[in-house]
Amino acid sequence: MSGFDAPPLLLPDLIDRQSRWLGDKTALVAGAERRSWRDFGAGVRRTASALREAGVRPGDRIVVMMRNSLEMVEAMFGILRAGAVVVPLNVAVSDAAAHAMIADCGAMGVIASADHAARLASQPQPAVRLWICVAAPATEQGSGFRWVDYHRMRDAAALEPPGAGVGSESICNIIYSSGTTGLPKGIVHSHRRRLDWARDLALALRYDSRAITLCPIGLYSNISWVGLLCTLVVGGTIVVEESFDVQRTFEVIARERITHSSMVPVQFQRLLESPCLATANLSSLRSLMCCGSPLPLALKQRALTDFGCDFIELYGLTEGIITTLSPEDARLRPSSVGLPLPGTDLRLIDESGREVPTGEAGEIVSRGHIAMTGYYNRPDADAEATWIDEQGRRWLRSGDIGRVDEAGFLYLVDRRKDMIISGGQNIYPAD
Repeated sequence: MSGFDAPPLLLPDLIDRQSRWLGDKTALVAGAERRSWRDFGAGVRRTASALREAGVRPGDRIVVMMRNSLEMVEAMFGILRAGAVVVPLNVAVSDAAAHAMIADCGAMGVIASADHAARLASQPQPAVRLWICVAAPATEQGSGFRWVDYHRMRDAAALEPPGAGVGSESICNIIYSSGTTGLPKGIVHSHRRRLDWARDLALALRYDSRAITLCPIGLYSNISWVGLLCTLVVGGTIVVEESFDVQRTFEVIARERITHSSMVPVQFQRLLESPCLATANLSSLRSLMCCGSPLPLALKQRALTDFGCDFIELYGLTEGIITTLSPEDARLRPSSVGLPLPGTDLRLIDESGREVPTGEAGEIVSRGHIAMTGYYNRPDADAEATWIDEQGRRWLRSGDIGRVDEAGFLYLVDRRKDMIISGGQNIYPAD
């Protein structure tokens, strides 16, 4: 008996259902622009249809190099609904680095905002057959191709694309790591793991249907994907900011009644140090998440009180290692970065690959259902990032050194590669 089971739910399916049932509820806000869930869903479907009509097939990689906008959100999820793989690029990288990543993932298409189109047109990419731009220039570029206008292409498409032909283990996205040397590695997530990741984070960060989430970081960042996907899962509202500005952030929080946001420590520091804080209306805030770099203890303690809401620290890697420190636990263990998400396991190992006792420092390794599929076309990097336990199970190596207390709370020590061995002792720069 098969029961009433349905095929596994993917992110595009989730948007379809939210679009159907939430209707006129606001899904997206960017400045004066607003989209209801119904209109957002229709835009995603038309974008997907336009891409399929242009020759995009399941598994094709489509690079997105855009500034934050409603079009960027729509384009990324339209790519997924078409069955393709979204590859969002950090717009701050050099032109050469952008072209290297386009070549590395073997992109079939590129979607760019007008301010980045000229950068991408500077070097031909033989594998790229589809060049799409918001407000596309009408003239031929020096590299011999013509930009297709995003809006005209989308609006001319049928509302429903053909079946996407992807499953739960199909590639959802490739996000390039911010490596300091050489070409960054493409981090691959499957549809199933990405949705599991979003659901686990939504619980840990206290999202529900009332969420109105501010996204002030580039949407290419995995930090922004926290806010995007958690809000999509619960059917809330996403408020996209083109860039981060302290005064404007306070204004948007008050005007849009922001409840959630994810930022890096320096952004929270600038907000807390601003004279605007004294008169800011922060009464709508419910949960703020901080991640991306170590959070100084003094800043953490001030954030726990001055924002007047739950302040949650997240330690994690885009590859899929995550712990969170709730505000309740932060008051008892302020130096910790918390506990792993439910369904995620952590261990600490020494230089020989042996598990270290409680309280001793070791490299953080993790396994669970939110971990990446692997690095794109980099079996060497996969092997380097793998630790095999005594039962033959694969764990993801973080490269970070931590220690765990008797209650299981994780504390960061340093990066393994920065460790100094002197007189047989392991010494970390942070010490």
